[in-house]
Amino acid sequence: MYKSMLSIKNSAGLLVIAATAAWGFNACSPGGKKKEPETELKPVTYATASVQLLQPEYELSVPAELKPYEQVAVHAKVTGFVKQLYVDRGDHVRNGQLLALLEAPEMEQQYLSDKSTEQKVYNDYRYAKQAYERLMEASVTNGAVAAIELDRAKSAMESTRSAYEASRAGTAHASQLREYLRIRAPFDGVITERTVSNGALAGTGSSKPLFRMAQGNTLRLTVALPEKHAASVKPGMQATFTVSSQPGKTFDAVLSRTSGLLDQQDRSLTLEFDVPNPLGELQGGDYAQVNLKLQRKSPSHWVPGKSILNTQSGTYVMTLNDQEIRRIPVKEGIRLDTLTEVFGNLSPEDHILLKPSEEIKASR
Repeated sequence: MYKSMLSIKNSAGLLVIAATAAWGFNACSPGGKKKEPETELKPVTYATASVQLLQPEYELSVPAELKPYEQVAVHAKVTGFVKQLYVDRGDHVRNGQLLALLEAPEMEQQYLSDKSTEQKVYNDYRYAKQAYERLMEASVTNGAVAAIELDRAKSAMESTRSAYEASRAGTAHASQLREYLRIRAPFDGVITERTVSNGALAGTGSSKPLFRMAQGNTLRLTVALPEKHAASVKPGMQATFTVSSQPGKTFDAVLSRTSGLLDQQDRSLTLEFDVPNPLGELQGGDYAQVNLKLQRKSPSHWVPGKSILNTQSGTYVMTLNDQEIRRIPVKEGIRLDTLTEVFGNLSPEDHILLKPSEEIKASR
């Protein structure tokens, strides 16, 4: 009896030890780890802004140059010696005013010779004409003048008339050449340079002009407008400008003309403003700073400047529409405060990321 009860107690103890070992094994095994509660990932959100469709007026300050309205180098058309100079640097002259006188004796002799020849041929023409008219009067009587004689007189008259007209044209040519010895001003202006003295040889054999002159009562304000602003120019556009020689003073101007095409060298549009200068306040050749008021001809897209992503592959904005992110290539236009004009495949319904990054992956 005592042995049986001892056997039963030993068996129960072994069962307890086995159960404890099994529990410990299960607790230590990987499958027995306690599962942590799973946390849900919240979707990432981005700050966005709408694309604005605007047509604002904006100001632009660009450098410019004041030039004489007209300027020319005055040359002698014929060769001759300078006989007399009537003006010097700084003189104001009127259109047609005599500036200098050249002398060329051989040209004068040629004119006198042509004039004498013209007079002789004219006398021959008058004689032939009178002879023909007399024969015409005589031919009224039948049989008084033979028809062949009348025709011969008419032919002689026409021949001498042609010779007279040719001689008169030759004389006019010599007279015109002689007139070229008188150098006259082509327009109202001021002499900016005199390059010869009395007795100097001038004319077609010399590339050096006698004078240089410019028109100063009206000036041209010339502006090279960058390509991105060329589409904002409109007829009659107003402008104000300043020059360094007169600090603090502002002048007004109105657009007169444009080049119409972009310059292929610097990709700019040339604007010209005619500036009246009756009192001579301004000088041709001055540099100026011009303020222009520009406006696009039609509305364009504008976005916050910080929403533009500049990368090595190009310039982009990132749109977020219907939980879909897209990268849109754009070209930058002008800047106005915190907004920047952009050109690309955008619409006012688009929402763009305010802080784009290359790390943000596009949906497609």
